[in-house]
Amino acid sequence: MGKLFLIPNTLGDSNIHGVLPSEVIARIKNIKIFASENPKNTRRFLKQIDKSIVLEELTFLELNEHSDRKAVEACLPYLEKEDVGIISEAGCPGIADPGAELVALAHRKAIQVVPLVGPSSILLALIASGCNGQHFSFNGYLPVKSPERNKALKNFERQSQAENRTQIFIETPYRNLKLFEEMLQVLHPQTLLSIACDITTENEYIRTMSIQDWKKQKPDINKRPAIFLIYASAGIKTR
Repeated sequence: MGKLFLIPNTLGDSNIHGVLPSEVIARIKNIKIFASENPKNTRRFLKQIDKSIVLEELTFLELNEHSDRKAVEACLPYLEKEDVGIISEAGCPGIADPGAELVALAHRKAIQVVPLVGPSSILLALIASGCNGQHFSFNGYLPVKSPERNKALKNFERQSQAENRTQIFIETPYRNLKLFEEMLQVLHPQTLLSIACDITTENEYIRTMSIQDWKKQKPDINKRPAIFLIYASAGIKTR
């Protein structure tokens, strides 16, 4: 019986050997079967780890948001014989990532799941935000249409205030600026908004300010991978 290793990826154009621990890199080099959303990107990732890795000797399984249960279960025969690694497109697998279904299957079959240490954009953004790190929620993507998105933002703000909770969410990069402008219109002036872009790269940008202060400047976040956090204090009256 093999083990299922959860392999972290970088969060953009950053130095793999500067982000991933050497022990993790050594472990990756011993795995021969990989499940990922995009095998082509996984091959590139492995070559960046070690150019001597012979890709032809490896097996690549594709698991993405369109994979059905049969595709997930097709990974099981490999796990029953040897180790398999899940690699996310960015950051740690299993969070906002289709790899979670394979992890759940491994638990049902009593296969050991081994998370490897690496960067998580969600946690890095949270600890750098100054918002509440004791009580928080990751909400994934907001609704695409403005009425539903604005309603979700207001609900998150009310919940943040009522429960002293930091609300975390993401957006498709090309919609970042539209989301930013809508938050300026919908959220209370004193609500804190933290924006974290390109974490761990040379272009890293992390800033936390009130909505009122954000109205005085426009961040350079267009088409950049970003994490958004809002935190409403107990003293304000949300709308």
